[in-house]
Amino acid sequence: MFPQRGRPNKGGLMKRIGGGGGTTSRPSSSHSRSGNDNNDDDELPEALRGLDKELIEKIQNEIVDSGESITFHDIAGLADAKQTVLELVCWPMKRPDLFTGLRRGPNGLLLFGPPGTGKTLIGKAIAHESGATFFSISSSSLTSKWIGEGEKLVRTLFAVAAYREPAVVFIDEIDSLLTQRKADENEASRRIKTEFLVQLDGTGTSGRGRVLVIGATNRPHELDDAARRRFVKRLYIPLPEAPDREILLRTLLEKNSNVVNNREMKKLSVDTEGFSGADLKALCTDAALGPIRQLGARALDVAPGDVPPISYRHFRQALRGMNPSVAQADLDVYLEWNKTYGSKSLVGDGDDMGTEDDDDDEEDESDEER
Repeated sequence: MFPQRGRPNKGGLMKRIGGGGGTTSRPSSSHSRSGNDNNDDDELPEALRGLDKELIEKIQNEIVDSGESITFHDIAGLADAKQTVLELVCWPMKRPDLFTGLRRGPNGLLLFGPPGTGKTLIGKAIAHESGATFFSISSSSLTSKWIGEGEKLVRTLFAVAAYREPAVVFIDEIDSLLTQRKADENEASRRIKTEFLVQLDGTGTSGRGRVLVIGATNRPHELDDAARRRFVKRLYIPLPEAPDREILLRTLLEKNSNVVNNREMKKLSVDTEGFSGADLKALCTDAALGPIRQLGARALDVAPGDVPPISYRHFRQALRGMNPSVAQADLDVYLEWNKTYGSKSLVGDGDDMGTEDDDDDEEDESDEER
């Protein structure tokens, strides 16, 4: 059955479609169908009639269950980014009656920064906090070797998302889909890009439902200018600071036997300067293997309860074989792009309202005195 949320049951919406939905072989129009497949269009909701049923099924397979309980509290650090997203995105999606006109939330959000910093988790948390259906789509899922299939898939994606609203469409590595236009760009790629931008514009019009498109990228500087402008909010997701790294390390270790004390944990958080969340996970994984290496050949016969706990020494050994995955030169590129195009956080500015006006008044008084 075609899943739906927040809408009354309209009867037999859609039977589970059989047959291949892949992109490597295109079914012939004369391909035989069994049962009532010839009348499947009648079982589609009105908003989806006329769309390719196999493409609808492909989109269904990309849906991540909105019941997955990932909240902003599950994401260590990034306080400003999380609060900004909550105010600009989640609240408008939960209270569309309140956020109308100029208060209407953005229909496009770009999360950019080094890899392994939690961009995907933020997308899932947005869907959970706003009670939205979460679509996780890779750029490769929106491409097809068949001319025109990619554009149809893009249209189907946005139609299904609007039907399932409120919806969050998360597209990872969006730079590969919306890369800068080049003279030698093939026509199929250009058409998919144009169709995506048209559909993204359409999400901001009335009658299209509450659909938020979140693009995540590690290469924001490669985005097409037109695409960048359509993502009105562009948030930099940085590497974790020392306090956040300590929280991440504690979280990763909490279900594993260890004897790392508070002083050693703080030392590790300092010694992992420049590590991403993914780097920290890799570090913990390597440190967790330390007790096994310590046992040597005896590890094949030891009972799980007799394996030594993870210690600070194991982390020191793991650190000797690791370096941050993000180079300083790459960080400089992110910081420069954020300075030029990033959306500045307004978290906490509410308490300072009027400060600029007060400064202006003081300047006016000084002018009058002169």
